[in-house]
Amino acid sequence: MNVQEHLTSEQALWANQMTAKIIEKLLVVRERSAVKIPSGAIDGVHDNKLTEQGPLGRTKTFWTNGFWAGILWQLYSVTQDMRYAEIARYTEDILHDCLSEATGLATHDIGYLFLPSSVLDYKLTGSKHALNDASVAANLLAGRFNPVGNYIRAWNGKTLPGFAPGDSEMHTAGVAIIDCMLNLPLLYWASEITEDPRYRHIAMKHADMAIKNFIWEDGSVIHIVEFDPETSAYVSDFGGQGYQKGSSWARGQVWSLYGFTASYKHTQKQEYLETAKKIAAYFLSNIPDNGLIPEDFCQPAEPWVQDDIAACAASCGLIELAGLVHEKEGRTYLEAALNMLRAIDEKSADWSLGTDGITMRGSTAYHVRDRVHGWNKNYIYADYFFIEAVLKLKGQGVCIW
Repeated sequence: MNVQEHLTSEQALWANQMTAKIIEKLLVVRERSAVKIPSGAIDGVHDNKLTEQGPLGRTKTFWTNGFWAGILWQLYSVTQDMRYAEIARYTEDILHDCLSEATGLATHDIGYLFLPSSVLDYKLTGSKHALNDASVAANLLAGRFNPVGNYIRAWNGKTLPGFAPGDSEMHTAGVAIIDCMLNLPLLYWASEITEDPRYRHIAMKHADMAIKNFIWEDGSVIHIVEFDPETSAYVSDFGGQGYQKGSSWARGQVWSLYGFTASYKHTQKQEYLETAKKIAAYFLSNIPDNGLIPEDFCQPAEPWVQDDIAACAASCGLIELAGLVHEKEGRTYLEAALNMLRAIDEKSADWSLGTDGITMRGSTAYHVRDRVHGWNKNYIYADYFFIEAVLKLKGQGVCIW
C-alpha cells in the first residue's frame, strides 16, 4: 500500500502543517543546542550529555546520543540547509572519538548511536568519514553476538540489579533485551554496504531467537531475558522498565514491532512480517480511546504514566508496516499512527519557540521518577520519532531502520 496515496486531504494538510511547525521550531532550537548532545529538555532547556555527570550513564556515550544528530539530518534531507549538517557533525565528531573507547560503547545500543548519525550522514552526503565510523560501529555490535544462544549481549559488567518488582539480579553475560531489535538495522546496513552476508546472518539469528523467547502468544513482549551464556539454557525473564515481571512494557512492544518490520524489509523473511503484525495487533487492541500510550499496558489506573516515546516510535513502525501489507490492513495501521500523532500534537506537544523540546510526556521506566529520568519529561528520541513519523506521512525523510 502506498501510504501517501491513502491519506485524506485533511490528513495530508495536517502533515504539511506539522512539518512547517517542526521546521520553524528547529531553526531556533538548533542554534541554542549547536554545541550540545541533548537527551531531552529540562524546564524547557536541552540538557547536555557532554557536561553532565551521574550514575545513569550521563556521558558522551549515553545510548540516546545519536538522536539529536538524527533530527538534524532528517531536517537537512527536507530543507537542504547545510547548517543542519554542520551541527549534526558536531555529534558525529564526539561519537568518532568514542569508537576508541571500547568499554564506553559496549552495549547493544550502538545502532541507536550510529544509525541516526553516521549512517544517515552517509546516506545523505556520501561522507567517507561517516561510512568508516558506521562500519566500525557495526563490527562492535556484531562482536557482541553469542553463537551459543544466538543472541546479542545487552550490557557488559558482571551483574545488574533487577528493575521492576519481582526481578532478580541479572548476570549480564547471558542477558538479551528486546530493544536490540531496532539496533539490528545497523547490521543489515553493514551487510548491504559491504556485500558481506555475515552481518545479516547475525541479525537474523538474533531475530529468530527473539521470536522464540521474547514474544508471547498474544503478541505481547518480554523486556529482558537471561540465558546461560555457556549452554544457551533459559534462566529467567524480567519486567525491566515496565510495571512488573510478566507485564507489558509499551516501549518494548514498539521496539519489537518496528524491529521486526525492519527485519522483514531487509530480508523478506515472511516470519518477521507475521511477527510484526502479531505484535501490532496486540498494541492496537490496547491503545486507550484518547490515543495516549501508557508506560505499560498492564499498569494500574493510578498513577497514570504516559509514554510519548512509545507512541511516536509506534507510529513510525505502523506507517512503515502499512506500506508492506494490503490496503485494508494498511489503513488500520495508518489510522492508528495518525491518531497517536494527533493526540500528541493536541495534548502533549510544545510548539513554543522559547523551549527546546516538542513532546512533553515521555517516561523512561514505570518505577523511575526523578528530575532527569522519569515521568512527564521531554526526551530527544521521542522528538526524533515524532519528526520521522510526520516525514514518513509526506514520503519525505530518510529511513534508517
